[in-house]
Parts: sequence; C-alpha cells; structure tokens
Amino acid sequence: MSPALITPLILTWNEEANLRRCLERLPWAQRIVVMDSGSTDDTLAICSEFPNVAVIYRAFDSFAGQCNAGLNLIDSEWVLSLDADYLIPSEFTQIATTLANNISGFRFPFRYCVNGQALRSCLYPPRTVLYRKENARYVNDGHGHRVQIDGEICDVASVIAHDDRKPLSRWFDSQLKYARLEAEKLESEPHPAGLPDRLRKMIWPAAPAAFLYTLFVKGVILDGWPGWFYVLQRTYAELVLSLVLLEKRLFRD
Repeated sequence: MSPALITPLILTWNEEANLRRCLERLPWAQRIVVMDSGSTDDTLAICSEFPNVAVIYRAFDSFAGQCNAGLNLIDSEWVLSLDADYLIPSEFTQIATTLANNISGFRFPFRYCVNGQALRSCLYPPRTVLYRKENARYVNDGHGHRVQIDGEICDVASVIAHDDRKPLSRWFDSQLKYARLEAEKLESEPHPAGLPDRLRKMIWPAAPAAFLYTLFVKGVILDGWPGWFYVLQRTYAELVLSLVLLEKRLFRD
C-alpha cells in the first residue's frame, strides 16, 4: 500500500494540548482532513502551521456523525482515522508499504501514555484505524463510536501511542456526559456479552474490579505515579457510571 493513497482524518475540539504532536507524525500525507466542531483555543492556529491540513467546520452531533461527514470529504482509497491525542509510529510509511492491498482494514494496538510516559499496559482495546473508505461506515457506541468494515480486518503489531495532555479539569467535565451515554447503552442490552458490561450492570463490583484489575492484573502498579494516575482515572470513570446507573434504578419512577 502506498502512503500516497492514505488520507488521515482527525476530529478536533479544543485540542491545542495534543494536535501539534499528532500532525508532526504525518508529514508524508498529501492531505489531512481535520473535522473541527468549533474550537476556541489554538487548535486552528496549529492547523495553519501544516500546509497539508484542510480544516472543515461542522457542528458536533455525534462522533459517528463527524466521522461519516469526514469520510464524504475524502477522495483517497484509504483512510487513517485518528484522535488528536494519537501518535502513529514514526516508521508508519514503511509499515504501510508492507500491508496487503486485498484487506479492507487494519487494527492497531495502543500504548497509553501519561504526560509522555508509556505505561506497560492499559484497558484501551485495539482499534481499526486504517481502512478502505468505500468499505467503512461509523456507528455510535455508547459515549464513543466504532467503524464498521465490510471485508476482512487484519491485526498489525506496530503500536499507536495514546497521549492525552489536556487538563484534568477537561477530563472531569466529560465523565458525567460519557457515563449517561454508556448507561443508556447498558440499559438497552438486557444481557451484555462481555464481563465488564455485566459487572457494570451489577453496579457495585464495577469500580473495585477496575481498580484491582488495572493495578495488579495489568501491572501498572509497576509504573509508579503515572500508573496510579491511570488507575484512579479508570476507577473514577466506573464510579460515575455506577452512580448514574444507580440513579436510574432508584428514581426510575
């Protein structure tokens, strides 16, 4: 696969803390489509530093809506869908040339970073971020989104770094909104297939399980304070979701 056939697609809203590092990994791209939903910080100024970036404003409705609108503006055969806090491997162009053209999508694993320090493990699952445009469509999934690919998906060993350096206050502001969307998803699934969602529907085990699993099973206790930062973030997110689910159960009527 030639990198010239790939267009990166990035969603932004006030991503000045992350965006420059993301774009600096994409000098090979002939065109980068940034779907911005009304940034008021230096996000757009950062975009203007990169001549291969095209910024399109679209009022935010959902993550899937933003991504699908972006796909409609891309003419290349392949799309590399990124968050602004993703850092693709520096050798991505060499990786791309080794990927088979008869595959519809490629799934990459992630390495979670706290202020640039990589953790030995995380709860972030592999994601299909490189795919044929004609075979892809996004759907909302709880508070996030996922891409549906028509065709075969292949796993890639090379790792993408997830390094979000936005202020913690921004993260706190998002959690209640995310938890309400996740709660709606859980309530629509009477019998969730995965163990994490089954624990969440039970409410009381979810936060303790996230704490213990992340700290000890995933081993981030060995990562020092950055590891504790990640563990406490994940535990807090589960606590908020548990409270939202309990609120629905107690005050349903």
